[in-house]
Amino acid sequence: MTARLWLAPLVLAVPVALLPPFNRSAPPVALAAAAQSTPGSTTLEDQTELAVTIYNVDLALVRDVRSFQIPRGTSDLHFMDIAATVNPATVHFRSLTEPSRVGVLEQNYEYDLLDPEKLLRKYVGRDVTLVRARQSGGATREEEVKARLLSYNNGPVWEINGEIVTGMSADHIRFPELPGNLYSRPTLIWTLDNTGGTRHRIEASYLASKLSWNADYVLTVARDDRTADVDGWVTVVNGSGTSFRNARLQLVAGDLNRVRQVMGRSEMREMAYDRTPAAAAAPMAQEAFSDYHLYTVGRKTSINNSETKQVSMLGATAFPVQKRYVVNGQSYYYRNAQTPGAPLKDVVQVFYQFKNDEQAGLGMPMPSGVIRVYQSDSKGGVQFVGEDHIGHTPKDETLNLKIGNAFDVVCERKQTDFEKIASNVYEFEYEITLRNHKATPIAVEVNEPVGGTWRMVRASHEWTKTAASASQFMVPVGPDQEALLRYRVRVSY
Repeated sequence: MTARLWLAPLVLAVPVALLPPFNRSAPPVALAAAAQSTPGSTTLEDQTELAVTIYNVDLALVRDVRSFQIPRGTSDLHFMDIAATVNPATVHFRSLTEPSRVGVLEQNYEYDLLDPEKLLRKYVGRDVTLVRARQSGGATREEEVKARLLSYNNGPVWEINGEIVTGMSADHIRFPELPGNLYSRPTLIWTLDNTGGTRHRIEASYLASKLSWNADYVLTVARDDRTADVDGWVTVVNGSGTSFRNARLQLVAGDLNRVRQVMGRSEMREMAYDRTPAAAAAPMAQEAFSDYHLYTVGRKTSINNSETKQVSMLGATAFPVQKRYVVNGQSYYYRNAQTPGAPLKDVVQVFYQFKNDEQAGLGMPMPSGVIRVYQSDSKGGVQFVGEDHIGHTPKDETLNLKIGNAFDVVCERKQTDFEKIASNVYEFEYEITLRNHKATPIAVEVNEPVGGTWRMVRASHEWTKTAASASQFMVPVGPDQEALLRYRVRVSY
């Protein structure tokens, strides 16, 4: 029996000029032929296992296992319901039932997908039925006209009853069948040679783009700035053109090197992935994987096409944090006299610092992402206080999050002396005033990038040589008070 394909007028996505105005009240009709499975085809109905590993470089590895019949000898198999963004060069096929008995002789990737305009172009030189609605005696009847599509360049040209017709009015068009080289969805077509049984579990794996993920964190700091809670979320975005249902989801964090041209099949085989079921974990387990970290969602999940999904990754409560006030001097301060007597304003930056260790209730390697910081106000409401981006952070490493610049802490710098000792030897003396308008005491970390060959002549506060060209002072400042840091340094260039 010949399948008949119907296209409703609103579905026919061709320019308005191609067909005159039609009856928009005509009911849409389903694309019945396109929805039917092709003989020698497999769809999601045959799927028994699905695993998706997403890398943080807009790339995913899909492993699709299906169980179905394969005739003995040579036959074509249409592997349907794959990602539209598949890289055909990375496809790997094998029978899990009898790997040595089923081989691939040829592979084709069909991405010439069905749409009304392509369908019309495929019917140039063939007959179709134009259907028009006619009003008669208060009733609507359909009038059918057999026509041959002679051309489709900027509009259809028909042959009807031996005459050449353009601008033929039609409410919809009936096509007798779906052309064999048009597909309703992306399809891999394999020519197989089967010398084994007829029932097989087939594994197809491939790389696909437009699947991505990123990590986001929420840090909630206590009112006293001493403890905090953190929640980590993974945000998965699927723009691959297909949905992945009931899939085992894994995420790889790290800087993955990729060749920019099309990847070969050998590269695909070199990409390792775990074929064993993961132990249940809540909400997410991680393990070292090559020089990356692999995160496995503890339960199967579905990722619909054009969907953004969030999955809980980590959580910790009441771990210690430290609030830091930091002033960074500029190296050019030590190159020449800086307008003696006129103060320079330095920005006082605010950081939260904590260590990603098990003692704090953390200890999971944290993928690169944005940490948004919140804190309770005097009324108990939680307010947003800033955010920062972190790189991939292994366990036992310290994180410093800059949340902004201090409003109530002021730093003024004055060069009180400049003396040339010799042709390349100078002495600089600075006075740094720190004013704290907050109701709580603070300590300000002052970092001075001196440069050259230098030694501290004298200083009002204890200091540390933190690098070959840098010194650091820790200056306590009481509530609503000011502190004065003075130091003199000799520099040789």
